Amino acid sequence: MKVKILEKNNYKMKLQIEGINAAFAGELRRIMISEIPTMAIEWVDFHTNDSILWDEIIAHRLGLIPLTFDPDFFNFKDECQCEGRGCTRCQIAFALKKKGPCTVYSGDLKTTDDRVKPVFDKVPIVELMEGQELELEAYAELGIGRKHAKWQGAVVGYKVDKGRFIFNIESVCGLKAEQVFLQALKVLNEKLEDFIKDVERIK
Repeated sequence: MKVKILEKNNYKMKLQIEGINAAFAGELRRIMISEIPTMAIEWVDFHTNDSILWDEIIAHRLGLIPLTFDPDFFNFKDECQCEGRGCTRCQIAFALKKKGPCTVYSGDLKTTDDRVKPVFDKVPIVELMEGQELELEAYAELGIGRKHAKWQGAVVGYKVDKGRFIFNIESVCGLKAEQVFLQALKVLNEKLEDFIKDVERIK
């Protein structure tokens, strides 16, 4: 397998892969979209919400805000040494407190860990009118896009040109496009190792 990067910036990457078939390309694409670990807000506790939007809508919007994170530091909650209770290795807390009139943005979320914060500061969450308040605590954790779209890693497509597969990768999470590709290769390798172990057990 030969990989050549054709174009690259932080959020988009175009690369060419030779020596693979359509099945391999399709699986790699699916992993980048829905199986690499990413960080997203999963739980929200509302203290005050005088806005025009229901709690559920605001919680949904918070969950779709892409967050930066260190993929080598954080664990899945159900695989963490804290046994799912929530610790600094598997759960990050945010606080938000705003009073209108104003627009509440993603950058208003105050994190307890600088490694985990919104990728973009100007994602609008809700508009508060005069006298309205919004106060909440939110908790982010790792997940995969196959479980919920808020954990989707990237938008990925490819085309075939004379036996070469040209991938276009656009990160929609807190990872750079290059990291999305490398994490997908890591997941694919883990799948192959599990498959080999299953075959060996059959023997």
